[in-house]
Amino acid sequence: MDKNRYVVVTGIGIFSSIGNSRIEFWNSIVEGKSGVRRIQSFDPAGHKSQVASEILNYNPEDYFDRKESRKMARFSQLASSAAIEAIKDANIDLENEDRTRIGCVIGSAGGDYHHLEEQFTRFGKMGPGSVGPLTVPRVITNMPACNAAMTLGVYGPNMGVSAACTTGTHSIGVALGLLRGGMADVILAGGAESTITPLVLDAYSSMGVLTFNNEIPEKASCPFDLNRDGFVMAEGACVLVLETLDHAEKRGAKPLAYLSGFGMTADAYGIAAPEPNGIWAAKAMQIAVKDAGLSPEDIGYVNAHGTSTKMNDKTETTAIKLAFENRNVAVSSIKSMIGHSLGAAGAIEAAATVLAVQNGILPPTINYSTKDPECDLDVVPNVARKADIKAAISNSFGFGGQNGVLVFSKA
Repeated sequence: MDKNRYVVVTGIGIFSSIGNSRIEFWNSIVEGKSGVRRIQSFDPAGHKSQVASEILNYNPEDYFDRKESRKMARFSQLASSAAIEAIKDANIDLENEDRTRIGCVIGSAGGDYHHLEEQFTRFGKMGPGSVGPLTVPRVITNMPACNAAMTLGVYGPNMGVSAACTTGTHSIGVALGLLRGGMADVILAGGAESTITPLVLDAYSSMGVLTFNNEIPEKASCPFDLNRDGFVMAEGACVLVLETLDHAEKRGAKPLAYLSGFGMTADAYGIAAPEPNGIWAAKAMQIAVKDAGLSPEDIGYVNAHGTSTKMNDKTETTAIKLAFENRNVAVSSIKSMIGHSLGAAGAIEAAATVLAVQNGILPPTINYSTKDPECDLDVVPNVARKADIKAAISNSFGFGGQNGVLVFSKA
């Protein structure tokens, strides 16, 4: 067995509305805890959608001095902090590592809209010469990977992936290829997003993709339910420590799971709407399972993209049935608890999938009350379920038809 071909997950760093550590996050998932609330970072009065899933109890100065912190946008702060926590979780001593063999592939879909909106307003009032010098390095989406590398002092492959809602998944998939190809021994991979601003909220509302269920925030996200009306905006960050099996064994690491396969396709259909027959989403699942050396029968759980929008959930149901030839497989969406963190979603959901495989517990789809005949899946409704599974997949489908699927297997 070529142990450099096999890749394992040995650590997770995460910041979310329901937990800022691997253990806290997983306990909240198993409990079915919702992190959706009325927006606190600004007054949402007047907006059609007034709820979001915001990170609480995060202070960047717990990780960086004030000068360094001010150079980074919030999404980059979260990414670098998640990378630090992931290294701790994996018990990697960087002083004993070849830092040229450690890389970062961490993406974002949106970048720093907070700063961009602030500087645009400033420019409108004061004119040329008023825009701050840190605007470009704060805004661009490759900075989470760059800042994480600078924070940790690692010099291996470094890139920022930007693939809409598939960003986190594609980042992990790209990292898998780099590790298999011998470009590194360890890669920190994932995604980060913090785009809950008045402009972004209004932009997504105008597309008709956000929930307008403001009365009971914790019930606003209800994937696959007949009464779903849109997704909940979220912020978050998640970084996985990925290692070749050979490297992990040499340092005595205990893997959480294997990262066994990756598949990606393009719908080539529409700028926002998915291809309605689910053909290419299904193909991505099939490619990922084949890449893992498994068969559809080996997959015991699907962590769905499950946004809680009418079209997406219906299309994903069709794609899952197509990929699994109508075999009944357990499917759930943790977006019911944490909303949709865009470029971070795939990484956060990958972490949930890893922990589901490791612990033999399937996360629930909370807020499920009325079955939709067009989404007739086993959605693990409302309560987590024990299940000893061999392998699971995590789906991500982004605007523009970018499909990504990861396969995780039991270690």
